[in-house]
Amino acid sequence: MKIRIGAALASAVLLAGCVPVQPLEDPPERTDVKSVHADAEDFEDGGDLVMALSSEPDRLDPTTSSSLYTRYVMQTMCQKLYDIDENGEIVPMLATELPTISEGGKTVRIPVREGVKFADGTDFDAEAVKTTMERGLNLEASSRAAELGPISSVEAAGEHMVEVTFDKPFAPFTAALADRAGMIMSPTALEKQGDDFGDHPVCVGPFKFEKRIAQTSIKVVKDPNYYDADSIHLDSITYQIMTDANIRAANIRSGDVQVADTISPQDVDALDAESGIGLLQSNSLGYQGLTINMGFGDAKENYSGPLGQNPKVRKALSMAIDRKALVNTVFNGWFSPACSGIAPDSPFATEASNGCVDYDPEGAKQILKDAGVELPLEVSMKVSNTQDTLRFAQAIQAATKEAGFDIKVQPTEYTALLDAQDRGDYEMLQLGWSGRVDPHGNLYSFHYPGAANNVTGIDDAQINDLLTKASEETDEKKRAELYGKASERMRETNSIIYLYRQKNLTAYTEDVAGIEVFSDGVVHLSEAGFLKNGGGK
Repeated sequence: MKIRIGAALASAVLLAGCVPVQPLEDPPERTDVKSVHADAEDFEDGGDLVMALSSEPDRLDPTTSSSLYTRYVMQTMCQKLYDIDENGEIVPMLATELPTISEGGKTVRIPVREGVKFADGTDFDAEAVKTTMERGLNLEASSRAAELGPISSVEAAGEHMVEVTFDKPFAPFTAALADRAGMIMSPTALEKQGDDFGDHPVCVGPFKFEKRIAQTSIKVVKDPNYYDADSIHLDSITYQIMTDANIRAANIRSGDVQVADTISPQDVDALDAESGIGLLQSNSLGYQGLTINMGFGDAKENYSGPLGQNPKVRKALSMAIDRKALVNTVFNGWFSPACSGIAPDSPFATEASNGCVDYDPEGAKQILKDAGVELPLEVSMKVSNTQDTLRFAQAIQAATKEAGFDIKVQPTEYTALLDAQDRGDYEMLQLGWSGRVDPHGNLYSFHYPGAANNVTGIDDAQINDLLTKASEETDEKKRAELYGKASERMRETNSIIYLYRQKNLTAYTEDVAGIEVFSDGVVHLSEAGFLKNGGGK
């Protein structure tokens, strides 16, 4: 059976115009390289670094944004209370130390930096943190409310001390503040701009927003108000939108850009072998998968069919896909299979979360027949219109025919795909999640009713109970057990069918350094700069 699925996948690769590879060979073991550093005296002062960005960010508003690519840009100009380091550990950023949590777990105190100013000159203090958190909780369009948890109040307990009170203990809170929920915005700018804040964001960061040309570029410039401005090397960073992987690779080769994200597995080995080009790679906390509409949005035709209404049909689809063959064929073994929202190298991973449905296309077809489904079952699948994603979609399309599925692929521009997802304008779509260090950020928002990323409409009492208990539990081992049980239930409901995990692949020219790519998928350029003597292999 694996030979047949491998052949189907290889056929899809050929249809996409790519060179076929052996689908079932185990890939070589690869060591993560998460950063390229240099001593301070080795950097030139000034210059404009250009990064080729694989998709256009959505609005540059930390409260409403849902795009990974927005996080790339915001990383340089909107610092957070906390961040994660190369080991995935949470470390202070605008906070001065990790939170102090009361014995009952309902009161959290966060000390914040003194002598810090926003890009517009406004003082950064506890009141500014309060303003940002309350916006995240109360703004109608907020994507952060579920991440912040059951907060009853936020207070400035002194000029540089924030006190947050919860209705119930909320263990993922610190991790949430290491992401967009912890990006603190200028109260002056928020009052002035309101809902239009994302058109000209103002935060604390090494760089500040300069301009945006829609579908073309975003530019940030060094912020003289930044509290550690003397350590910043570059004058500016330009994020050039280049959705075509071949164009990104060509621009790295020519030196027209110095950094490029999401290098295609078809290009990565050749690029890494070239003189003057380096490669950063890190395992991902996130996943790629199939999101299925089970009742979300106003168009009933998107979820009234067997796929949206019958969990057995969704299970059959999951069983119809040989994940290992898929990643080895379509992605040259650079990526790895995934069967849950928790990465295997997470401290919360368990045997239960790592478990996977058996590949069984004949069994899948029988499930469809037993469910009374007319075969082949036609399913529409929206995907982003990038080369690698289209290759993947065609592989899925070919691989699932044997089990009785007829998947119709609908290529869609990335931001339009996000919009379709948010409106429920899809039957099934292929999208991923860059991942968070705490499993709450990878599971709750997608599976709990009413949460910002629950775009499937799932409302499962067992999952709801497990995720709620896990968020309130402070013992890491017990939390891991609860998330494992939730993962097992998610493999029964299959509102999201987890398929694979990417490696974060970023290329750079060796005349620059100070670049980092960690497991959250964000390319860090705040400390980047040009080297005095260039580089090369």
